[in-house]
Amino acid sequence: MSGGQNIVTSWSLIRAFTILIYLFMFLPVAVVVLLAFNANQFGSFPMEGLSLRWFVELWNNDAIVRAFKTSVLLGSLTAAVSTTLGVLTSLALVRYDFRGKGLITTLMIAPILVPEVVLAVALLLFLRWLEMPKSFPLLLLGHVIFTLPFVVLIVQARLVAVRRDYEEAALSLGANAFHTFREVTLPLIMPAVFAGVIFAFTISFDDVTGTLFWKPGGVETVPTQIFAMLRNSISPEINALGAVMVVVTVAVPLLGVSIARRMAAALR
Repeated sequence: MSGGQNIVTSWSLIRAFTILIYLFMFLPVAVVVLLAFNANQFGSFPMEGLSLRWFVELWNNDAIVRAFKTSVLLGSLTAAVSTTLGVLTSLALVRYDFRGKGLITTLMIAPILVPEVVLAVALLLFLRWLEMPKSFPLLLLGHVIFTLPFVVLIVQARLVAVRRDYEEAALSLGANAFHTFREVTLPLIMPAVFAGVIFAFTISFDDVTGTLFWKPGGVETVPTQIFAMLRNSISPEINALGAVMVVVTVAVPLLGVSIARRMAAALR
């Protein structure tokens, strides 16, 4: 009986400790979102009232709107390029055997294992060695390098579960490799492809470390704009912008997961 009580007590402590960790992680985020609706210019408690004033200020701030458009464009291009390359790479690694396959797989996963700041500095030094100035295409290249491994892992996991019998049946009926991929393989892995798009976009939209190293002068994304605004003072607009970032980086993946699950259920 004492042993059972000890187990219950241990699980209760683990549960309480887990709750404390989650509170420590997410309570500051909740405070930022709450202060975004504070009518008072100074972020303090108790709040004097609720207002959308700071969101209106955001809309009227040209620098923030320009940074938001840049982040959306950069995230969309990153998602498109990373997903395209990720699907092709996954097909090569899963469906074909060739020399150096293990090495290529390791190189694909390496950007996840290397700390982002090390990867950012390494790419920056490599560009300086090539005497190439910073530009938006190079910023896009950096984001693709960082997000591509995630897309490859997601698509690979789905592609491994797809039986080759379907593809072989299509080939035996006269379809070429391209039509087999378009009509058979791609629809079967589409939930993973869609999840890869959402994942790549969210990582790119939320990235700040690599972007600070790779972005050219005069180009700001939402995270780097927040970082620049924090150098001067903590403005209520930062809280509103942080709330928008939370909505984008949380709502978009949740929506993507929901759509991917429905797509996967429709294929069963």
